[in-house]
Amino acid sequence: MKELIVRGISGVLYITIIVFAMFASREWYLVLFFILGLLTLNEFQKLVRLKSYLSFFIFAILFYFLGYKVFDQNPISLYAILAIFVNLFLLKDLLVTSKIPMFEKKKYITVIFYIIAGFIFLALIPFRGGVFFPEIIIGIFVLIWVNDSFAYLIGKNFGKRKLLERISPKKTIEGFFGGFFATLIASFIISKYVTNLSLTYWIFLGLIVSVLGTFGDLIQSKFKRQAGVKDSGVLMPGHGGIYDRLDSVLYVSPFIYSFLEIVDYVS
Repeated sequence: MKELIVRGISGVLYITIIVFAMFASREWYLVLFFILGLLTLNEFQKLVRLKSYLSFFIFAILFYFLGYKVFDQNPISLYAILAIFVNLFLLKDLLVTSKIPMFEKKKYITVIFYIIAGFIFLALIPFRGGVFFPEIIIGIFVLIWVNDSFAYLIGKNFGKRKLLERISPKKTIEGFFGGFFATLIASFIISKYVTNLSLTYWIFLGLIVSVLGTFGDLIQSKFKRQAGVKDSGVLMPGHGGIYDRLDSVLYVSPFIYSFLEIVDYVS
């Protein structure tokens, strides 16, 4: 009971800080996610046993020039393509190989195009046409939370068939579909309040969040399993580390950003 209370207080505090920063201003939002990025980067480097200060410098430079100043769209588009390419390779390693191969060079590739890219595109998603729309990123986080919550609840109470037991023994196929359908319902509800995107687009975002967000969670679970740890950190009592809380949204953010860019281009 005590653990549940601690977990609840920690979760509410985490959500409150994120929501406050999102609605305060773009600068507050960026400062918060820059700090979360530094913390996540530190946790990830411990998981893959990479000791490097260079990655923090690279993160700061890329976050400033691509996530904040946005000097040119072309390097951002190229970065999105490379990030999606690396994320798909991580997905392939999740499904095909027993271990995600993490040699020194690949560690930096993963850091730059998976972890750092996740935060860069989280910075860019709500910044549409030179205007900051916090409602979009709030909607995406709500979809993530709905998917995770209902996947857990349905899986715990009705789950029988394992989704990917060798990586995450507690995840079930029933839980996945519970989160999937709950996320689509949430997409419908959100579209009624965040009207700068149509229902069709929110449904597509729900699909991306549910399917790819689950893969993002599993990829993080595989990194932890290879490292032999239960959580990526201890910063959030009852939840683990920051990487534990942001694994899904970090993985899906390049896909969501690219989807929104295609939508803008087509429309």
